Amino acid sequence: MRWIRYLIISILPFAVSLTNGADKRPNILFIMSDDHAAHSISAYGSKVNTTSNIDRLAREGIKFNSCFCVNSICAPSRASILTGKYSHKNGVPVFNTFDGSQPTVSKYLQSAGYYTGIIGKWHLGSQPTGFDYWSVLPSQGVYYNPAFLTQDGRKVINGYVTEIITDLSLNFLKNRPKDKPFFLMCHHKAPHRAWEPNEKYKIEFAKKVIPEPPTLWDDYSTRADAIRNCKQKVFYDMTRRDLKLIPPANLSPAEKNKWLSTKPTSVEIQVDGKTNILTGIELNKYKYQRYMQDYLACIQSVDDSVGVLLDYLDKEGLSDNTIVIYTSDQGFFLGDHGLYDKRFMYEESLKMPFLLRWKNGVKTGVVEDSIILNIDFAPTFMEIAGVKIPDDIQGRSFLPLLKGEHPDNWRTRFYYRYYHDPGDHNTAAHYGMRTLTYKLIYYWKLDQWECFDLKNDPLELKNFYNDKDKQPIVAKLKQELYKLKKEVQDNDEFAYKQPPHGVDGRTFSAPVKFDPYQK
Repeated sequence: MRWIRYLIISILPFAVSLTNGADKRPNILFIMSDDHAAHSISAYGSKVNTTSNIDRLAREGIKFNSCFCVNSICAPSRASILTGKYSHKNGVPVFNTFDGSQPTVSKYLQSAGYYTGIIGKWHLGSQPTGFDYWSVLPSQGVYYNPAFLTQDGRKVINGYVTEIITDLSLNFLKNRPKDKPFFLMCHHKAPHRAWEPNEKYKIEFAKKVIPEPPTLWDDYSTRADAIRNCKQKVFYDMTRRDLKLIPPANLSPAEKNKWLSTKPTSVEIQVDGKTNILTGIELNKYKYQRYMQDYLACIQSVDDSVGVLLDYLDKEGLSDNTIVIYTSDQGFFLGDHGLYDKRFMYEESLKMPFLLRWKNGVKTGVVEDSIILNIDFAPTFMEIAGVKIPDDIQGRSFLPLLKGEHPDNWRTRFYYRYYHDPGDHNTAAHYGMRTLTYKLIYYWKLDQWECFDLKNDPLELKNFYNDKDKQPIVAKLKQELYKLKKEVQDNDEFAYKQPPHGVDGRTFSAPVKFDPYQK
């Protein structure tokens, strides 16, 4: 196979170097949370919380302001990160099973002499491949007393999931072969729905009043039908389970589940010993506060985890030669446009945090505005490890950006596609293009368009697609969109016949049916 030839060629230089002493290539610690919005990180200017440990990476390394995903949903993003390819190339457009026989960054690094591991959230349906060690949550996993799947079988570990993933990651670092560089993917479940914080932060954040985003009360004027029709609105689609309401006593399990799954039109709360019944605007404000209190409390444990891992690297003298990354599998709506969840191509969902510290390779306090994508992670790690990047990888190594270089031909636009329609939130399928200053979105099943001026309308409130004076801009953006679409080899066939569908002669299983609440 072609990719095997690439592996052989790539590892030959290191076969010699390893015989002459210790391998000096940098370790890579890749920390990824689930659904962590960049705008809930204080290094990115958060108005709602403080993340002191994650911020250390920004102070001691580089912060990317323009990191984006190419399909804003959990499993597809993870597949793109592993393969360096778009969904129509790696076979994971929605929640179908990842084909573990295909080449991945872990396989390339493993074959090049790295000791590889993945711990925590996997969420790709198949067994991890290309890892010397793995301990992953089945499906979405749970926050308390989670089960883990390992090479030795299934094991339940008592405790809080974020702390457990941290401890397992520390054990990996402590027990790794000392004569090899390591590549560890530490994948947190938090702050994914159902947003269940540990007791410490649950109590702390319950006392906080979270500032409302400027678009919380967005009326969706000028927008396509997609945002009006979706079912991921804070005011209308959150359930009693989301709000952590306590069901009446003496309900059967089925009755309890039905009660928790209902979207409340009123809520009783106790204030100074008196019962208040919240409805209308008061209820909507309450829903936003409860959502954000739990979401941010979950993040605080993730921030603690980052601090623990950084402290360990410092203590063991590993910091200088270890690249530490913090990111999320995509962005997330924090009441922005009245929404929660992700999926849409709007900035809050599209943008990923990406902070990197490499004491031996990157200057401190660098802020980088060049566009990078989640399909770029794999080729970047490969180039850092000295592995030849195959031609079929669609991402591009951003190692030059880490070195302070800015190639003249660096991308100024990129292609995006979301497939999961109707999915669990009735979010319309769409594809589009983001440039440095504009965004064009096509909801292809609705045959409706949106176009935004990101410079003058950063909150994406005014869709100018139908404005007569903007038609020259729209026409040019459409031309560029279809050029990009062709460049990434998206010919629509995959969208209409996904899954099961073959990619490069392979076939992939049908989507795994998950509980909609767990999506």
